[in-house]
Amino acid sequence: MRPGRVVALIIGCLLVLPGVGLIFGGGALGAAYAFGRNNDGYFQVSLSDLSADGAAITAHSPVLSTDMNTPGWLIESLRTDVRLTVTGSGQRPVFIGIGPSADVDAYLRGVAQDEITSIRSSGRPGYRSTAGTAATPPTAQHFWAASANGAGTQRLAWSLTSGRWEVVVMNADGSTGVSTAAVVEIRAPFLLPLALILFVIGLVVTAGGVVLIVVGASGRPRSPVGAGELVAPEAFPVVGAATEERPVMLAATLDPGLSRWQWLVKWFLAIPHLFVLGFLWIAFVVLTVVAGFAILFTGRYPRSLFDFNLGVLRWSWRVSYYAFSGGIGTDRYPPFTLAEVPDYPARIEIAYPVQLSRGLVLVKWWLLAIPHYLILGLLASNWWSWSGAGHDRFNGYPFGGGGVLGILVFIAGCALLFTGRYPRSLFDLVVGINRWIFRVIAYAALMTDHYPPFRLDQGGSEPSPPPTLGPGDSHVPNPVNTGGQP
Repeated sequence: MRPGRVVALIIGCLLVLPGVGLIFGGGALGAAYAFGRNNDGYFQVSLSDLSADGAAITAHSPVLSTDMNTPGWLIESLRTDVRLTVTGSGQRPVFIGIGPSADVDAYLRGVAQDEITSIRSSGRPGYRSTAGTAATPPTAQHFWAASANGAGTQRLAWSLTSGRWEVVVMNADGSTGVSTAAVVEIRAPFLLPLALILFVIGLVVTAGGVVLIVVGASGRPRSPVGAGELVAPEAFPVVGAATEERPVMLAATLDPGLSRWQWLVKWFLAIPHLFVLGFLWIAFVVLTVVAGFAILFTGRYPRSLFDFNLGVLRWSWRVSYYAFSGGIGTDRYPPFTLAEVPDYPARIEIAYPVQLSRGLVLVKWWLLAIPHYLILGLLASNWWSWSGAGHDRFNGYPFGGGGVLGILVFIAGCALLFTGRYPRSLFDLVVGINRWIFRVIAYAALMTDHYPPFRLDQGGSEPSPPPTLGPGDSHVPNPVNTGGQP
């Protein structure tokens, strides 16, 4: 690729990531504004059990801290309103107040207090407790910007202004043992235009990134190898040509005399490739989406985009075969190229489709491929275990080292380390699983309409075509109608 196209590709990838983030962020914020407010237009959080043993419950909310070099006129122009509703669980009067953090901290110095540090999904807050004594009555203090006190339900309304503020819930007499339930409501009209601005900026940035990626991926010189054909040197398995009936051809050769220990460090040696592939796979996803729209309207996959995505798959297969779950079957360092390398021991070719179904592009990458995703998820992905972490939380732990495929490659590596031999049966199985994976990737990436078979075609070489199945098979002609004569 020319340097200019490489630069365009890199800049495009760097733009797409934040652009998509802005789109999703703006969209999520807009959806929350549209559907996450109550009838009065407030965002609402209910704290069903706001109770503590100390004399005060405090909250240093970032929402109420606005003195971070922000002009006061800007804060006031945002017109953010806060409503706090507190209901005591007993007969004692309760107090709720908002005051400057410095004054509140001075008032509560030496007082037993519990600071809210988190709110769980169940509405129960988490606290950080500080030991101390009871407090003087909060109603005697004059620094409160807004406050309410009394028996039963108390409501406080306040408009956000510049400064650092702190919310305090106490018994009105300052005694220990606070037991209440609370509702926090915030109205922020500026969120809707903010969501629209983020969404529009995200669209513009993403569109610019997509254009640069398409420019960078277009015009790549074709491989000297004939379209869809794997030309095999002596040391490489003969696999024939990729065709419409068998569009994905993957092959690998097990190097003789593999190093016993090198597989232990290949992952480190492959880091430069992983860095480059990170950008290439961003481009791969973007170009697949672009190609999807092209197929939807024209029925054709743009050839330059197809060649680029095929190059990404080639590069990925070479690196995977060298250092990871592809099989660690070669000690030859992968080349930094999207082109086909005829003498490299890991190769893949995909036949370019002249015409693709416009309708399938909408469903094959997710709906039709789900059975394959489930099976390959078990074969090639980490498994997970779940355990309770207290209250309403659960922790998930990955195990399995990359699923069955990762375990098989690790076993092969151990055999290589201790015996100097790579078990041929393991090699055949590992390559077979990878062959299945790349067939599904090609199908999900819209590069073929040929549905991947549910089978492990094991071995370094592509197997011979399966036997014909009958009159409906494309490999044999339909029987001639003889008018009932034998």
